[in-house]
Amino acid sequence: MRKLLRYAPLAVGLVLVLGWLLFLRPVALGGATSYTVVSGDSMDPTLQQNDFIVMRAQDEYRIGDVVTYRIPDGDPGAGHAIVHRLIGGDAETGFVTQGDNNPEPDPWKPKPEDIMGRLELQVGGAGAWLMYLRSPLAVGMLAAGLSAYFVLGGQPRRPATAPA
Repeated sequence: MRKLLRYAPLAVGLVLVLGWLLFLRPVALGGATSYTVVSGDSMDPTLQQNDFIVMRAQDEYRIGDVVTYRIPDGDPGAGHAIVHRLIGGDAETGFVTQGDNNPEPDPWKPKPEDIMGRLELQVGGAGAWLMYLRSPLAVGMLAAGLSAYFVLGGQPRRPATAPA
């Protein structure tokens, strides 16, 4: 039993890595998952400023889905990511989208190839922490801390033993 418990952390680590590979691998690494931080209030109260959201690409999208899409090429703002709800249209002619807190639909009609994914997970406020961790101040503090650690020795010194 003791021998099995010794390998438990390795088994848990392998399960976590496999789960990440199968379900959370980002598009940049060949997966179907996208991550973003919400900015603005167009999706209040469903999504709020600084929410961290996870989207997964789907084979098809339905009216009512909250999706992230890129503004199509040739349109003003092309390439920017928008998080809104599908309220009409279809895959053939393009979807009609609108923020839950917006009075009018969006001027763009994204097609499935413009859609990055459907909302799968929302972590309220976590985006503020993530944005801070990416800030120059946080990166500088980490670099300074690591530098101090290595300059000051990093490892506790063992007391010298007298020769016998």
